[in-house]
Amino acid sequence: MLELEPGGGGVFDVTVDGDQIYSKHETGEFPDERAILDQVQARVS
Repeated sequence: MLELEPGGGGVFDVTVDGDQIYSKHETGEFPDERAILDQVQARVS
């Protein structure tokens, strides 16, 4: 199951089943969309 949760203050984190796969706070930049989609698909399929 995929669920989006709104954040605030410029936070953009992606977690799958409780595991964080990306954090804009840690990297300082937005992720490559394809890379994030590939990681999400690999974990939910």
